[in-house]
Amino acid sequence: MEYRYIGRSGLRVTPICLGTMTFGSTTTKEEAFKIMDKAYDRGINFFDTAELYPVPPKADTTGITEEIVGEWLKTKPRDSVILATKVAGAASGWFVPPIRHGLTAIDSFHIKRAVEQSLKKLQTDYIDLYQMHWPDTVVPVEESMKAFDELVCEGKVRYVGTSNDSAYGLTKANEVSKYNKYARFESIQNNFSLLNPRFHDELANVCKRENVSLLPYSPMAGGVLSGKYNGGFYPEDSRFGIYMKNKSKRVQSMADRFVNEKTLEATSRYMKLAQEYEISPVTLAVAYSMHFDFIASTIIGARQLNQLDDSFAAFDFKIDKELMNEIEKVQKDILYPMG
Repeated sequence: MEYRYIGRSGLRVTPICLGTMTFGSTTTKEEAFKIMDKAYDRGINFFDTAELYPVPPKADTTGITEEIVGEWLKTKPRDSVILATKVAGAASGWFVPPIRHGLTAIDSFHIKRAVEQSLKKLQTDYIDLYQMHWPDTVVPVEESMKAFDELVCEGKVRYVGTSNDSAYGLTKANEVSKYNKYARFESIQNNFSLLNPRFHDELANVCKRENVSLLPYSPMAGGVLSGKYNGGFYPEDSRFGIYMKNKSKRVQSMADRFVNEKTLEATSRYMKLAQEYEISPVTLAVAYSMHFDFIASTIIGARQLNQLDDSFAAFDFKIDKELMNEIEKVQKDILYPMG
Protein backbone atom coordinates (compact mmCIF):
# COMPACT_ATOMS: atom_id res chain seq x y z
CA MET A 1 0.00 0.00 0.00
CA GLU A 2 1.23 3.47 -0.91
CA TYR A 3 1.24 6.12 1.82
CA ARG A 4 1.31 9.89 1.52
CA TYR A 5 2.03 12.55 4.10
CA ILE A 6 -0.58 15.19 4.89
CA GLY A 7 1.15 18.55 4.50
CA ARG A 8 4.18 18.84 6.75
CA SER A 9 2.62 16.60 9.39
CA GLY A 10 3.65 13.17 10.58
CA LEU A 11 0.37 11.70 9.35
CA ARG A 12 1.00 9.01 6.73
CA VAL A 13 -2.26 8.09 5.08
CA THR A 14 -3.51 5.85 2.31
CA PRO A 15 -4.46 7.56 -0.99
CA ILE A 16 -8.10 6.70 -0.27
CA CYS A 17 -9.86 7.80 2.91
CA LEU A 18 -13.23 6.40 3.98
CA GLY A 19 -15.85 9.08 4.55
CA THR A 20 -18.72 8.32 6.92
CA MET A 21 -21.34 11.01 6.43
CA THR A 22 -24.23 8.60 5.69
CA PHE A 23 -23.62 6.41 8.75
CA GLY A 24 -26.70 6.65 10.92
CA SER A 25 -29.02 7.94 8.19
CA THR A 26 -29.15 6.01 4.92
CA THR A 27 -26.56 3.55 6.24
CA THR A 28 -27.38 1.48 9.32
CA LYS A 29 -24.83 0.89 12.07
CA GLU A 30 -24.54 -2.76 11.06
CA GLU A 31 -23.83 -1.89 7.43
CA ALA A 32 -21.43 0.89 8.51
CA PHE A 33 -19.39 -1.64 10.53
CA LYS A 34 -19.16 -3.90 7.48
CA ILE A 35 -18.06 -0.98 5.29
CA MET A 36 -15.40 0.17 7.75
CA ASP A 37 -14.15 -3.39 8.27
CA LYS A 38 -13.83 -3.94 4.52
CA ALA A 39 -11.93 -0.67 4.07
CA TYR A 40 -9.64 -1.48 7.00
CA ASP A 41 -8.98 -5.01 5.69
CA ARG A 42 -8.14 -3.52 2.28
CA GLY A 43 -5.39 -1.53 4.00
CA ILE A 44 -7.09 1.85 4.32
CA ASN A 45 -5.93 3.60 7.48
CA PHE A 46 -7.65 7.00 7.14
CA PHE A 47 -11.25 7.62 8.25
CA ASP A 48 -13.08 10.95 8.17
CA THR A 49 -16.16 12.07 10.09
CA ALA A 50 -17.66 15.24 11.63
CA GLU A 51 -19.70 16.33 14.62
CA LEU A 52 -22.43 17.40 12.17
CA TYR A 53 -22.91 14.00 10.54
CA PRO A 54 -24.97 12.19 9.31
CA VAL A 55 -26.34 14.12 6.33
CA PRO A 56 -28.66 15.66 5.51
CA PRO A 57 -28.11 17.46 8.85
CA LYS A 58 -30.96 17.19 11.32
CA ALA A 59 -31.05 18.15 15.00
CA ASP A 60 -32.27 14.71 16.09
CA THR A 61 -29.52 12.76 14.29
CA THR A 62 -26.47 15.00 14.67
CA GLY A 63 -23.60 13.15 16.34
CA ILE A 64 -24.80 9.63 15.55
CA THR A 65 -22.05 9.11 12.99
CA GLU A 66 -19.27 9.85 15.47
CA GLU A 67 -20.89 7.43 17.91
CA ILE A 68 -20.93 4.66 15.27
CA VAL A 69 -17.31 5.35 14.29
CA GLY A 70 -16.35 5.40 17.97
CA GLU A 71 -17.92 2.00 18.61
CA TRP A 72 -16.14 0.56 15.58
CA LEU A 73 -12.82 2.17 16.54
CA LYS A 74 -12.80 0.21 19.81
CA THR A 75 -12.52 -3.01 17.77
CA LYS A 76 -9.20 -1.93 16.21
CA PRO A 77 -5.78 -0.93 17.57
CA ARG A 78 -6.12 2.85 17.98
CA ASP A 79 -2.69 3.61 16.55
CA SER A 80 -3.53 1.76 13.33
CA VAL A 81 -6.19 4.32 12.38
CA ILE A 82 -5.71 7.94 11.34
CA LEU A 83 -8.93 9.55 12.53
CA ALA A 84 -10.22 12.91 11.29
CA THR A 85 -13.26 14.83 12.44
CA LYS A 86 -14.54 18.40 12.20
CA VAL A 87 -16.02 21.22 14.24
CA ALA A 88 -19.11 22.75 12.63
CA GLY A 89 -18.56 26.28 11.42
CA ALA A 90 -20.95 29.18 11.39
CA ALA A 91 -24.04 29.15 9.16
CA SER A 92 -22.94 27.99 5.73
CA GLY A 93 -24.30 29.07 2.38
CA TRP A 94 -27.16 26.56 2.36
CA PHE A 95 -28.10 25.68 5.95
CA VAL A 96 -27.62 26.53 9.61
CA PRO A 97 -25.79 23.70 11.42
CA PRO A 98 -28.32 22.10 13.82
CA ILE A 99 -25.75 22.04 16.63
CA ARG A 100 -25.67 24.10 19.81
CA HIS A 101 -29.03 25.57 18.81
CA GLY A 102 -27.69 26.85 15.50
CA LEU A 103 -25.29 29.29 17.19
CA THR A 104 -22.07 27.61 16.12
CA ALA A 105 -18.94 29.65 15.51
CA ILE A 106 -15.23 29.00 15.09
CA ASP A 107 -14.38 30.73 18.35
CA SER A 108 -12.51 29.36 21.36
CA PHE A 109 -15.68 28.35 23.23
CA HIS A 110 -17.24 26.36 20.39
CA ILE A 111 -13.99 24.74 19.26
CA LYS A 112 -13.24 23.45 22.77
CA ARG A 113 -16.83 22.42 23.47
CA ALA A 114 -17.00 20.57 20.16
CA VAL A 115 -13.75 18.68 20.59
CA GLU A 116 -14.76 17.40 24.03
CA GLN A 117 -18.03 16.07 22.63
CA SER A 118 -16.25 14.46 19.67
CA LEU A 119 -13.69 12.77 21.89
CA LYS A 120 -16.48 11.37 24.02
CA LYS A 121 -18.53 10.10 21.08
CA LEU A 122 -15.47 8.68 19.31
CA GLN A 123 -14.33 6.97 22.54
CA THR A 124 -10.75 8.11 22.13
CA ASP A 125 -8.40 10.47 23.92
CA TYR A 126 -7.00 12.12 20.80
CA ILE A 127 -7.95 13.09 17.25
CA ASP A 128 -5.31 12.80 14.54
CA LEU A 129 -6.68 15.58 12.31
CA TYR A 130 -9.17 18.14 13.59
CA GLN A 131 -10.73 20.30 10.89
CA MET A 132 -12.76 23.48 10.66
CA HIS A 133 -15.87 22.48 8.70
CA TRP A 134 -16.50 25.96 7.31
CA PRO A 135 -14.63 29.25 7.62
CA ASP A 136 -16.01 31.81 10.03
CA THR A 137 -16.13 35.27 8.47
CA VAL A 138 -16.91 37.04 11.77
CA VAL A 139 -14.63 35.59 14.46
CA PRO A 140 -11.04 36.87 14.06
CA VAL A 141 -8.84 34.11 12.65
CA GLU A 142 -6.31 34.86 15.41
CA GLU A 143 -8.77 33.55 18.01
CA SER A 144 -9.59 30.46 15.98
CA MET A 145 -5.98 29.47 15.35
CA LYS A 146 -5.01 30.08 18.98
CA ALA A 147 -7.80 27.76 20.13
CA PHE A 148 -6.74 25.05 17.66
CA ASP A 149 -3.12 25.43 18.79
CA GLU A 150 -4.13 24.98 22.43
CA LEU A 151 -5.78 21.67 21.56
CA VAL A 152 -2.54 20.51 19.94
CA CYS A 153 -0.51 21.60 22.97
CA GLU A 154 -2.94 19.73 25.24
CA GLY A 155 -2.49 16.53 23.20
CA LYS A 156 -6.19 16.25 22.34
CA VAL A 157 -5.45 16.92 18.67
CA ARG A 158 -2.33 16.05 16.68
CA TYR A 159 -2.82 18.34 13.67
CA VAL A 160 -5.41 20.76 12.33
CA GLY A 161 -6.93 21.46 8.94
CA THR A 162 -9.61 23.50 7.24
CA SER A 163 -12.49 22.69 4.91
CA ASN A 164 -14.60 24.48 2.30
CA ASP A 165 -12.06 27.28 2.43
CA SER A 166 -10.65 29.76 -0.08
CA ALA A 167 -7.11 30.55 -1.15
CA TYR A 168 -7.28 33.74 0.88
CA GLY A 169 -8.72 31.98 3.96
CA LEU A 170 -6.09 29.23 3.95
CA THR A 171 -3.23 31.66 3.39
CA LYS A 172 -4.46 34.15 5.99
CA ALA A 173 -4.89 31.47 8.65
CA ASN A 174 -1.45 30.01 8.08
CA GLU A 175 0.25 33.39 8.04
CA VAL A 176 -1.39 34.13 11.41
CA SER A 177 -0.13 30.78 12.67
CA LYS A 178 3.37 31.45 11.39
CA TYR A 179 3.52 34.90 13.02
CA ASN A 180 2.20 33.65 16.36
CA LYS A 181 3.95 30.26 16.29
CA TYR A 182 0.63 28.41 16.37
CA ALA A 183 -0.11 25.03 14.78
CA ARG A 184 -1.00 25.65 11.14
CA PHE A 185 -3.54 24.09 8.81
CA GLU A 186 -1.84 21.06 7.23
CA SER A 187 -4.79 20.20 5.02
CA ILE A 188 -7.80 21.60 3.26
CA GLN A 189 -10.88 19.47 2.58
CA ASN A 190 -12.74 20.92 -0.41
CA ASN A 191 -15.05 19.61 -3.10
CA PHE A 192 -13.03 18.37 -6.09
CA SER A 193 -14.10 16.05 -8.88
CA LEU A 194 -14.38 15.54 -12.62
CA LEU A 195 -17.44 17.82 -12.45
CA ASN A 196 -15.87 20.38 -10.14
CA PRO A 197 -12.17 20.89 -10.92
CA ARG A 198 -12.13 24.51 -9.71
CA PHE A 199 -9.49 23.72 -7.08
CA HIS A 200 -7.00 23.85 -9.95
CA ASP A 201 -7.28 27.63 -9.86
CA GLU A 202 -5.38 29.45 -7.12
CA LEU A 203 -5.95 26.94 -4.32
CA ALA A 204 -3.81 24.26 -5.96
CA ASN A 205 -1.04 26.80 -6.33
CA VAL A 206 -1.23 27.68 -2.63
CA CYS A 207 -1.16 24.01 -1.64
CA LYS A 208 1.88 23.23 -3.78
CA ARG A 209 3.86 26.28 -2.70
CA GLU A 210 3.01 26.00 1.00
CA ASN A 211 3.01 22.19 1.25
CA VAL A 212 -0.61 21.92 2.34
CA SER A 213 -2.54 18.83 1.22
CA LEU A 214 -5.94 18.71 -0.39
CA LEU A 215 -8.25 16.01 0.94
CA PRO A 216 -10.87 16.08 -1.82
CA TYR A 217 -14.38 15.11 -0.87
CA SER A 218 -17.24 14.10 -3.15
CA PRO A 219 -15.04 12.66 -5.94
CA MET A 220 -18.26 11.13 -7.27
CA ALA A 221 -20.00 14.54 -7.22
CA GLY A 222 -22.59 13.20 -4.84
CA GLY A 223 -23.02 10.04 -6.89
CA VAL A 224 -23.75 11.89 -10.14
CA LEU A 225 -20.63 10.52 -11.83
CA SER A 226 -21.87 6.95 -11.37
CA GLY A 227 -24.43 7.76 -14.07
CA LYS A 228 -27.44 6.88 -11.92
CA TYR A 229 -29.07 10.26 -12.55
CA ASN A 230 -28.68 10.05 -16.32
CA GLY A 231 -31.93 8.17 -16.68
CA GLY A 232 -33.91 11.38 -16.42
CA PHE A 233 -35.10 10.96 -12.82
CA TYR A 234 -33.90 10.89 -9.22
CA PRO A 235 -33.58 7.27 -8.02
CA GLU A 236 -35.81 6.67 -5.00
CA ASP A 237 -33.07 5.95 -2.46
CA SER A 238 -30.38 8.25 -3.92
CA ARG A 239 -28.86 11.15 -2.01
CA PHE A 240 -30.39 13.86 -4.15
CA GLY A 241 -33.65 11.98 -4.40
CA ILE A 242 -33.79 12.21 -0.60
CA TYR A 243 -32.70 15.87 -0.69
CA MET A 244 -35.53 16.74 -3.07
CA LYS A 245 -38.03 15.40 -0.51
CA ASN A 246 -36.53 17.58 2.23
CA LYS A 247 -38.72 20.47 3.35
CA SER A 248 -35.78 22.89 3.22
CA LYS A 249 -35.50 24.74 -0.09
CA ARG A 250 -31.80 25.17 0.56
CA VAL A 251 -31.31 21.42 0.86
CA GLN A 252 -33.31 20.93 -2.34
CA SER A 253 -31.08 23.47 -4.07
CA MET A 254 -28.09 21.17 -3.45
CA ALA A 255 -29.69 18.63 -5.77
CA ASP A 256 -30.09 21.26 -8.49
CA ARG A 257 -26.48 22.32 -8.08
CA PHE A 258 -25.18 18.79 -8.60
CA VAL A 259 -27.78 17.42 -11.04
CA ASN A 260 -28.33 19.70 -14.02
CA GLU A 261 -28.02 19.75 -17.79
CA LYS A 262 -24.28 20.45 -17.79
CA THR A 263 -23.31 17.86 -15.19
CA LEU A 264 -25.39 15.16 -16.83
CA GLU A 265 -23.94 15.88 -20.27
CA ALA A 266 -20.39 15.80 -18.88
CA THR A 267 -21.16 12.58 -16.99
CA SER A 268 -22.37 10.97 -20.19
CA ARG A 269 -19.05 11.76 -21.86
CA TYR A 270 -17.08 10.47 -18.89
CA MET A 271 -19.06 7.24 -18.93
CA LYS A 272 -18.04 6.70 -22.56
CA LEU A 273 -14.39 7.32 -21.65
CA ALA A 274 -14.62 4.80 -18.82
CA GLN A 275 -16.12 2.26 -21.20
CA GLU A 276 -13.24 2.76 -23.63
CA TYR A 277 -10.76 2.02 -20.82
CA GLU A 278 -12.86 -0.91 -19.60
CA ILE A 279 -13.33 0.48 -16.10
CA SER A 280 -16.29 1.65 -14.07
CA PRO A 281 -17.20 5.38 -14.16
CA VAL A 282 -16.69 5.26 -10.38
CA THR A 283 -13.13 4.02 -10.82
CA LEU A 284 -12.41 6.81 -13.30
CA ALA A 285 -13.79 9.46 -10.97
CA VAL A 286 -11.82 8.27 -7.94
CA ALA A 287 -8.62 7.81 -9.97
CA TYR A 288 -8.93 11.40 -11.22
CA SER A 289 -9.23 12.76 -7.70
CA MET A 290 -6.13 10.79 -6.62
CA HIS A 291 -4.05 11.87 -9.60
CA PHE A 292 -2.56 15.22 -8.60
CA ASP A 293 0.53 15.93 -6.52
CA PHE A 294 -1.22 18.36 -4.16
CA ILE A 295 -3.63 15.62 -3.01
CA ALA A 296 -2.86 13.40 -0.02
CA SER A 297 -5.99 11.26 0.20
CA THR A 298 -9.34 11.16 -1.60
CA ILE A 299 -12.41 10.79 0.60
CA ILE A 300 -14.82 8.22 -0.78
CA GLY A 301 -18.24 7.33 0.57
CA ALA A 302 -20.42 4.26 0.48
CA ARG A 303 -23.96 3.70 1.66
CA GLN A 304 -23.70 -0.04 1.00
CA LEU A 305 -20.87 -2.52 1.17
CA ASN A 306 -21.02 -3.43 -2.54
CA GLN A 307 -20.27 0.18 -3.53
CA LEU A 308 -16.67 -0.03 -2.34
CA ASP A 309 -15.15 -2.30 -4.98
CA ASP A 310 -15.25 0.13 -7.90
CA SER A 311 -13.64 2.83 -5.73
CA PHE A 312 -10.92 0.44 -4.56
CA ALA A 313 -10.18 -0.43 -8.21
CA ALA A 314 -8.73 3.09 -8.53
CA PHE A 315 -5.68 1.90 -6.56
CA ASP A 316 -4.65 -0.04 -9.67
CA PHE A 317 -5.67 2.40 -12.41
CA LYS A 318 -3.53 5.35 -13.44
CA ILE A 319 -4.69 8.15 -15.71
CA ASP A 320 -2.31 8.57 -18.63
CA LYS A 321 -1.68 11.75 -20.60
CA GLU A 322 -4.05 10.81 -23.41
CA LEU A 323 -6.94 10.18 -21.03
CA MET A 324 -6.24 13.38 -19.13
CA ASN A 325 -6.40 15.32 -22.40
CA GLU A 326 -9.84 13.82 -23.07
CA ILE A 327 -10.99 14.70 -19.54
CA GLU A 328 -9.83 18.28 -19.88
CA LYS A 329 -11.62 18.55 -23.21
CA VAL A 330 -14.92 17.60 -21.55
CA GLN A 331 -14.33 20.16 -18.82
CA LYS A 332 -13.57 22.89 -21.34
CA ASP A 333 -16.41 22.01 -23.72
CA ILE A 334 -19.17 21.68 -21.13
CA LEU A 335 -18.28 22.80 -17.63
CA TYR A 336 -16.05 25.81 -18.25
CA PRO A 337 -16.44 26.76 -21.93
CA MET A 338 -14.88 30.19 -21.35
CA GLY A 339 -11.78 28.71 -19.68
